[in-house]
Amino acid sequence: MDDAVRLELYRTMRLIRTYEEAILREYHADKKPSFDIAKGQIPGEMHLCTGQEPVPAGFGPHLRRDDAVTGPHRPHGWALAKGVDIERMTAEIFGRIDGLGKGRGGHMHLFDQDAHFSCSGIIAEGLPTAVGMALAFKKQGSDRVAIAVTGEGAANQGAFHESLNLAALWKLPVVFIVEDNGWGVSVSKAQSTCIESNADRAVAYGMPGVLVKDNAVEAIYAVAGEAISRARAGGGPTLIEAETLRLWGHFEGDPQLYRADLDGVAALDPVPAYEAQLRADSVLSDDIVHEVTNWAVERVESAIAFAKSSPEPDPATALNYQFA
Repeated sequence: MDDAVRLELYRTMRLIRTYEEAILREYHADKKPSFDIAKGQIPGEMHLCTGQEPVPAGFGPHLRRDDAVTGPHRPHGWALAKGVDIERMTAEIFGRIDGLGKGRGGHMHLFDQDAHFSCSGIIAEGLPTAVGMALAFKKQGSDRVAIAVTGEGAANQGAFHESLNLAALWKLPVVFIVEDNGWGVSVSKAQSTCIESNADRAVAYGMPGVLVKDNAVEAIYAVAGEAISRARAGGGPTLIEAETLRLWGHFEGDPQLYRADLDGVAALDPVPAYEAQLRADSVLSDDIVHEVTNWAVERVESAIAFAKSSPEPDPATALNYQFA
């Protein structure tokens, strides 16, 4: 793989990690000494994607601005990889009027029309949406593609199977990506899914199914490139399952008492692992790591400052922007 591409993958992973660490800091800043999920400058649930950075990072370089992505309820990494406005996204997370949804949606309901990105807190909701967009792209005669992102738990939802069936039947330009972090909230994959890999389900719908193991960003990049190229060329959908990692809880405040594997999780962190790999291959040096780190921190902290400087919505406007 070209060193410039490998460096781009690293930069995206580092940006996502820096962003999630900053949101973690801000989320908990005023929830001490006792944690109250309903209080603070960012009230409500918060689902962070730390440990899953390789998946959106591997897809990002293949996506054009006019391609569409429907993200999961753990969406920040995908939003950043797709080029969503980082300042407006952060303002939305803080519930401010300069946010993508004028502070109405919060972190699970990000919508950026310019970047063609959306997400939802409803499990598997994004799959039929992506199929609809892919149908529109095909009818328009364009070579745009749609990417539908979901977790391994959502692969047991009816919407998952209905979406794969229609996409294959109509040979639509859509790629389905299942992020398998092993846990559907507190239920392990082994307790909820009757097969080892959701990629094996692709054969039932007449589409390629690919399993990517070990949270490997370069392998994800290669598989994503092939699937997206196939979709652009009119070859139809692909189902990809990527084995990834949830480093932190399902939501912030989750004690994870149900997990017996926590002692070994930190050692599997993909960001330092990929950095070490690139150092060994002479792609990264101390100077480059320092430059990338500073770049990521500056972007993220600027976005947080923007969000904090944006006004909170006037309560009198609570019913604005609603469907009549």
